[in-house]
Parts: sequence; C-alpha cells; structure tokens
Amino acid sequence: MSATANVPPKSPLAALPSVERLLRLEPLPELAERHGHALVLEAARAELQALREAGGEVPAPEALAHGAAARLAGWLRPSLRRVINLTGTVLHTNLGRAPLPEAAIEAMAAAARGNVNLEYDVASGRRGDRDSHLDAWLCRLTGAEAAIVVNNNAAAVLLILNTLANRRKVAVSRGELIEIGGAFRMPDVMARAGCRLLEVGTTNRTHLKDFEQATADGAALLMKVHTSNYVVQGFTATVPESELAALAHRHGLPFVIDLGSGTLVDLRRWGLPYEPTVAETLAGGADLVSFSGDKLLGGPQAGIVVGRRELVARLKRNPLKRAMRVDKLTIAALGAILPLYADPGRLAEAVPTLRHLARPQAEIRALAERLAPEVVQRLAGRAAVTVVPCVSEIGSGALPTEALASAAFALRPTGGSLNALGRALRGLEPPVLGRQHAGALLLDLRCLDDETQFLTALGGLRRP
Repeated sequence: MSATANVPPKSPLAALPSVERLLRLEPLPELAERHGHALVLEAARAELQALREAGGEVPAPEALAHGAAARLAGWLRPSLRRVINLTGTVLHTNLGRAPLPEAAIEAMAAAARGNVNLEYDVASGRRGDRDSHLDAWLCRLTGAEAAIVVNNNAAAVLLILNTLANRRKVAVSRGELIEIGGAFRMPDVMARAGCRLLEVGTTNRTHLKDFEQATADGAALLMKVHTSNYVVQGFTATVPESELAALAHRHGLPFVIDLGSGTLVDLRRWGLPYEPTVAETLAGGADLVSFSGDKLLGGPQAGIVVGRRELVARLKRNPLKRAMRVDKLTIAALGAILPLYADPGRLAEAVPTLRHLARPQAEIRALAERLAPEVVQRLAGRAAVTVVPCVSEIGSGALPTEALASAAFALRPTGGSLNALGRALRGLEPPVLGRQHAGALLLDLRCLDDETQFLTALGGLRRP
C-alpha cells in the first residue's frame, strides 16, 4: 500500500481565493471607491460563504468577483420600486394608492432640499403651527371653521374618539362597524382610543329611536361611519345625517362622521357615481368630518379632520396629536394639491387619480388597439395577445360596488403556465402588474400614462 493511499481527496473548496485576492479583482476596487470598503468586503465574504454552503465546482476568481458585485447591486437596489399598475384597480392600497400630481411632486422636492418654515412664523419670528399651512385651504374648500391633518384617516378617527369620548360611550350603528384592509376593525380602534362602543340598531336597519335610546344610555358622542368597502342592500334603513345632527345637538353631544375616502368635488361631473362631498357632510350638520388624503382626493397619505373650531382646538391639544403629525413633505404635497380644487374644470387634467377614474372606455380601447402590434411582437412565443373589454374598480374602499368600463390586453400563454407568465412580467424593470381573469392575464390600460415605459419594459422579456 502506498504512503498516500489514506490521504483524503482535496476538497474543491480549497481552490477558493482569499477575500483579499477577491477584493483586488475588477470591478470590486472601483465599487469600493464608490460605496466604501466595508460594504464591498461584506459582499465578497457573503459570496464566498454562499459557495462554501452550496459546495460543487469553484468558479474562476473573476467570476466570483462579478458575483460579489451582483450581490452588492442587489443590496443597493431600493426595495421601494416603481411599478406599472395594469391591475385595473385605480386606488390600489398595495401599490401606494394615489399617484401624485406634478405640482405636488415639485413641492415635495423643494421642501426636501432644505429648511422650510414648518413650525416657524416668518412674520413674527416666533414658533408657528404646522397645521396653519393647510388650514385656510381646507376651510375654503369645505366650509369648515378649522382643520388639522394627521398621518392617515385611522389616526384621525383615533384622535377624535380619544379626545371627545375617552372612557365614555360612543354610539354607532351595527351596520357601520366596518373592518378595513389588514383586519383593522372599528370596534378595535374604539377600544384603543379608550372608548366604550355602544352598538345601535341592527345590521341592516337602524332608526332614530335607536340613537335616542343611546343618548339615554349615556352616549357621549354620536358617530356615523361611511361603509366605504361594502354595501348593505335589501330591507334596510339608516338615519339621515341631518336628523342625527339635530338629535346630537339637542343633547349637547358632538356628531362625528368618518367619511372614509372623502371627496372635495361632485364626481358626477366626470360621469362617476355620486359620493357625498365633505362640504355637503358639514352642511348637513356634522361637527367633525374625517377623510383620507390619498384616496379620492388624489394626494399623499394623510388623515384630514375638518369642522367646528372649538372641537378642532381640542384635538390639537391632545398629546396623541404629536405622535400622529405629518412631516413637511406631506404638508408640501397637500399644500400644492388643495389649490387645484379651486378650479374643478381642470382637475381631471391635473390630478392623476381623477384622470384615471374619468378616462372613457373608448379612449382606453383606442390606446390598446394602437399598442397591440408592438405588444404582440414583444410577447411572441410566450403568449397570444387580444384586446378585450373589461371592468376596472376604484379601489381602497371607495364606491366598492361601482365598476368602470375599460379595455385590456388578454394574455394567454402559448407555453408554460399563467403564473409563470405573471412572474416574468413582474420580473421586468419596472415590474408590470396585471390580474388573472377567466384563464388569461389581463393588463388593464386604464392607469397607463407612460406607454413608452411600458413597451420598453416588455422589451426586457427573454425569449422562451
């Protein structure tokens, strides 16, 4: 037997280069100059460790260096990415809801570049109030006496309840005890606000006498919640807001309406279904109205409260207000959007959300027919492409039963599965998002503004 017979075979991993050698190979020195030695070192070590764990043949050192560079590029790629929304849902919560008008984007960029008078009164040289930047416009557009803005509508409702009814009873119709996305329920919000829920009426029918009984049972506040993400139909009854307001005021109680999506203009001017405006709700007798900034308003995420000056002042004094306040970028965006509502005739041009909602089906169909030849070419060998009618939805709980006639590309795989086709489109830059329906992947064009970006993204599909 030879002397080397018992020597174990040499592991392929013994050929791995040292970290020091790897860092000298292109393109890592240049990346170290750009992003710092520590981050590139971490990427090189991670690449070598991944190979040790996987085993197998060892690539050339140059290939390992490029692998480390690719790993670093993945780390540096922002997690928050632009996507092309062809799902057919205009206000898609998972996709960031309302795209902002250019005026708002410019205002946010300007505020981000330097210091601003967020809480500074330039005239007096003293501390100011950040709500003052939006108060005048919100009051002008809604008829309110005062207004405040917090980080979303759930926060607005929580602040109202905690301020006006902490450790006291709040009367709400059973038919309005909503659950919104992410399993957030109105009864849970009330409990966190320190309130005691007083359910009134039944799921489908609530009468004024039910609320009258609630006042006798010690209700400190009467509340109406917009059932923005569902509709109760059939044998139903609700109490008109004006009657609720009169009842509350007879007993010296505040009457609050959570309007949910909220709109500042009558949507019927664009052929959309009627939705009560904030101004109409206040005129109907509500003392406070809360609504979202990033839904039908078409702005950034925010919760807006408008109404009686004395009640708004109480909200401002609540210590929770500081935890819920918005930053300078949100204020800048809203400050740019609100003046657009002074000229409703041009809103659909200036506010992307309203433009997308008001887009006629004929216009969308014409866009699809025009783009169809290029889309067919880019999907050749992957999917058959046809232009089909479809329906879009508003989304984010706004007018949940209303459908908008639209047009889409229906993609049917010629090889592979529908799920695989969807993954391929989501792997593009930027990702293209559609929805599955009736055995096809639909790309609804209602929200497509940049057709060049869309076609360029499709050009990145690899041939099967």
